[in-house]
Amino acid sequence: MVNAKEFIDEAVEEIEAEIGDADAVIALSGGVDSSVAAALAYEAVGAQLTPVYVDTGLMRKGETEQVSDTFSYMESLRVVDAEERFLDALSGVTDPEEKREVIGEGFIREFEREAREADADYLVQGTIYPDRIESEGGIKSHHNVGGLPERIDFEGIVEPVRDLYKDEVREVARELGLDELVAERMPFPGPGLAVRVIGEVTEEKVEVAREACHVVEDELEEYEPWQALAAVIGKATGVKGDNRVHGWVVAVRSVESRDGMTARAQEIDWETLQRIQSRITGENENVARVVYDVTHKPPATIEYE
Repeated sequence: MVNAKEFIDEAVEEIEAEIGDADAVIALSGGVDSSVAAALAYEAVGAQLTPVYVDTGLMRKGETEQVSDTFSYMESLRVVDAEERFLDALSGVTDPEEKREVIGEGFIREFEREAREADADYLVQGTIYPDRIESEGGIKSHHNVGGLPERIDFEGIVEPVRDLYKDEVREVARELGLDELVAERMPFPGPGLAVRVIGEVTEEKVEVAREACHVVEDELEEYEPWQALAAVIGKATGVKGDNRVHGWVVAVRSVESRDGMTARAQEIDWETLQRIQSRITGENENVARVVYDVTHKPPATIEYE
């Protein structure tokens, strides 16, 4: 396990050395990885850092408001409304890896625009060790690793938590005094809800996934999962009222893990599962069925794409 205090001191020195007197932008998502990277970078270079939060339209419910509130002490924080641009770019895209590449390209281009505004030469990211392993091993691309486009208009990319596992990042977050909501928050994929929507990403499917994920996180909080989520995986026949419908199928997933490299599906009691399906189908008229995923990792991955 990492010595959090020593790591912070070393990371701050490393960031100072890499960035020097230049300016930088930090890719801030609200998750613990990017939040820790932002806090470290801000401590290292202060006003030289411009934190950039890109609202892709693929974020968790309430994410934009939470990020704006948590990081309001960083006066140069920029919140970019890019939902329309991302959904347009994803239109017609169904291949999982292509989705990640489109999103990675979009992220970088947004940051490049903000970097030009801030006259920044460096990009800071919250890439952690499992991201690198899975990308280098060909399991999947990450928008901040394997999904990077070939052309990047930055002098350098700084990844202060690149050698840490998730539980170690949380230790650093606690040592930094970050809000518990951030430090203990379960993982959320870099490409957002796009990887919790099978097939083409549409505004309707994303909204179904967002609301369903909110229900799942709320109902399963007492189980303290490593990660709990909902994904829109297709359509099936159902009945709403007196009408036969062809609605969305939502898969619920909840796993235990240490570092995300392997995971076990959690045993959730029947009453809780019934409450989840009742809320999801009741709160969205376009959802016909809810299923629970009992597959471990391996053979499955934690996310659906």
